[in-house]
Amino acid sequence: MTNDDRPHDRWREDPWDDPRRADGWDAQPADLRAAWPVVRIAASVVAAVSLLFGAAGLLLLRFVNPPGGPRTAVNFTVNEGDDLRAVAQRLEEQGFISSAGVFTWYVGRQGGLDLEPGYYLVVPRSHMGDIRARLSTPPAATFVSVTFPEGFTIAQMGERLADRTLRLDAGQFVSLATSSDIETPLRPEGTASLEGLLFPDTYQVSGDENEARVIARMVQLMERVGRQEGIESSVETVGLTPYEVLIVASMIEREAKLAADRPKIARVIYNRLEARMLLQIDATLSYGAPDGLSFGELKAVDSPYNTYLRKGLPPTPIANPGRASIAAALNPAPNPPAGDPVCEGVTPPCRYLYYVLADREGGHAFAATLEQHEANVERSRAAGILP
Repeated sequence: MTNDDRPHDRWREDPWDDPRRADGWDAQPADLRAAWPVVRIAASVVAAVSLLFGAAGLLLLRFVNPPGGPRTAVNFTVNEGDDLRAVAQRLEEQGFISSAGVFTWYVGRQGGLDLEPGYYLVVPRSHMGDIRARLSTPPAATFVSVTFPEGFTIAQMGERLADRTLRLDAGQFVSLATSSDIETPLRPEGTASLEGLLFPDTYQVSGDENEARVIARMVQLMERVGRQEGIESSVETVGLTPYEVLIVASMIEREAKLAADRPKIARVIYNRLEARMLLQIDATLSYGAPDGLSFGELKAVDSPYNTYLRKGLPPTPIANPGRASIAAALNPAPNPPAGDPVCEGVTPPCRYLYYVLADREGGHAFAATLEQHEANVERSRAAGILP
């Protein structure tokens, strides 16, 4: 074999055969190694941004829908000229929301808010959508049902109104109801208080009403009920003025428990007035008297409402009577007929002059003489009705 036929003589040199000259092969791993820090930084940035947005989303959600259980609605006032920013700021200051800015943003996303001045019942820290919904309902279209039972005084009515509406003030109610600011033909000249002239009923109190408007409505309803019952003719029917009839009706309201007793109690009052006897109505003793006094102590209090010491009617009603008591005051029961057991042994005329609580349902026993009355009292004591 010649030299030309040797295999190594036919070999052609390739730059790839020399590792030291394989620049392309060597460069790729080096570049990738240099890029890894950049990749890691980018990944960290992406993760951080994701976490940031996630945290921001959770924080925003807590602003929009705060955690916690049910809360009680309280009053919030929108003033004349308030815009969304002013309302949002005051909502935050008063603790209804945590962020005025978020609320403004949220309301804008929900289509805005048309604000009307007035009073609103808003639940603190409730969902911003609920707060927006409450503020979107005009005050005149929102109502709170308030029931004033028969026999409530002005002070009790003020407390009930404040308790139910959460925004009207009991003190302001009493102040207005004991002044001469609100007119009514039922109140005689020289009398300031509206005690006995506020009709007890269930009223729908709108969100834009104040204490004066509520009182005016109650006075107007008392005038209407009085007209329906014939109070304008009271002088001809029972010999008393309309205001005096309401004084009698207020005593009946506080004394009677059963409907059947109301006209009889009215008759006792009229008979005692006619006979110029002390009325001795227990319910009058506590009106305006200090709390905590015993019955014996109340009887000793020198007050114009102490009908155990002073003859005639009290100077004002002692409560606000309902329709049934007004009707009884205008239509007292007749005196017992001659054949009635109450009239046995009684020299005519036989009249109802006394009554006492006789059973646990609130019924009364009526008598024409003191002896009969004392016997009724002993029976009530024996039965545990009286102390």
